Amino acid sequence: MPSKLCSAAVASAGAYAAVQSFVGPSGPSKARDQQLVSQRLRGAADPAPKAAAPAGTSTFLALGAAGAVGAVATALKTSRHAVSRTRVVRQAAAVAEKTFTKMPASVKPGVVTGRALVDLLDYAKEKGFAIPGVNIVGTNSINACMEAAAKAGGPIMVTFSKGGGQFIAGKAADNTDDAASIAGTVAGALHVRQVAKLYGVPVILHTDHCQKAWLPWFDGLLEASEEHFQKHGEPLFSSHMLDLSEEPLEENIAICKKYLERMAKINLLLEMELGITGGEEDGVDNSDVDSSRLYTQPEEVWQVYEALSSVPNGNFTVAAAFGNVHGVYAPGNVSLKPEILHNTQKYIKEKLGCESDKPVKFVFHGGSGSSQEDIQYAIKAGVIKMNIDTDTQWAFWDGVNQYQKKNVDYLQGQIGNPEGPEKPNKKYYDPRMAMRAGEESMAARLVKAMEDLNCVDVL
Repeated sequence: MPSKLCSAAVASAGAYAAVQSFVGPSGPSKARDQQLVSQRLRGAADPAPKAAAPAGTSTFLALGAAGAVGAVATALKTSRHAVSRTRVVRQAAAVAEKTFTKMPASVKPGVVTGRALVDLLDYAKEKGFAIPGVNIVGTNSINACMEAAAKAGGPIMVTFSKGGGQFIAGKAADNTDDAASIAGTVAGALHVRQVAKLYGVPVILHTDHCQKAWLPWFDGLLEASEEHFQKHGEPLFSSHMLDLSEEPLEENIAICKKYLERMAKINLLLEMELGITGGEEDGVDNSDVDSSRLYTQPEEVWQVYEALSSVPNGNFTVAAAFGNVHGVYAPGNVSLKPEILHNTQKYIKEKLGCESDKPVKFVFHGGSGSSQEDIQYAIKAGVIKMNIDTDTQWAFWDGVNQYQKKNVDYLQGQIGNPEGPEKPNKKYYDPRMAMRAGEESMAARLVKAMEDLNCVDVL
């Protein structure tokens, strides 16, 4: 007959094993559990010294009972963690499996690249809406973009500038050879990839104006996308923009084609610029440019279309200037001529002999402050994306400013407010409060922009 010590040890091990069977561990965890049970059983088979039997039996009975209780507690804790992990996995899977009733089947929630991106842009051109391309400077403005898209029910383009990337890395970071600009832009892209699906909308990861002198930044981002492609089968970013509009047309086209050949291998889309966008933005100052350079000619767009279309698997959009200016100006100071885009589509259709009335995917730069009439007419000419920065910058600041004005009496010190001289103000000066007010204001402005672009309830 087994001793009380043996029975207690077996009971302890049995209770532990029973609970573990309920939890159902697998892999290394299961192996460790089985080893622990075996060790306890082997310990039970070894007789205790006879001289110490009474005390030892009592002690080991207590230890056996304690072990059983501890085993059950550990198993239940493991069970709770397993349930929590399962819930997270199921939630992520549900988001990933979400489909849109109006969008092409290839377009899913989260970052869209490659074929899905082309399908999305073609769908926008067909249905007559444009996607806001929003310049961001950190996770607050990134999240405001995706919040607006979720509220409006449309896709969004999160756009990183070279300066924005540097700001994300930190202005004190070493930016030798654009190291901080590259690192910050990549970090921002990774943030978007981590959370985009949680908003349930398609997100395009894009980078903004890159002039010739900034090509090292562009190269660094391409390397990041190539590395991501090798690991995951898709690029880190969705698309990049080259702005070589200050260079001779032939050089502009040649450099763009060279880069598109490289980008096409990893399903990256190229946005190129023809003509010059006036005004100033993020270190690019075209305030004094000859006004004639603000308007692109159809023949120039055809040269681009012909050259870039020859690249196997190459996909591209064209930022053709039609009087666009960065910033917001008083009425009458900017003369947009979207009819240039209409004439260009007609010209290229005749050249191609195709059925489509809009063979080119155009993008609209300098959208802040533009009239609803000009925006709608440009969309009819095949504009599938409009850049917006100045208006959203103001909206974010205005949200922060209004928060400060509303709570000014609670923001004069850490202690003391209208409710009493010893009342704390921490919940008012917590940076998240003001930043959230900025996010909400920016998201509201973006929803209005999406309405202007017909980019509402299109999913």
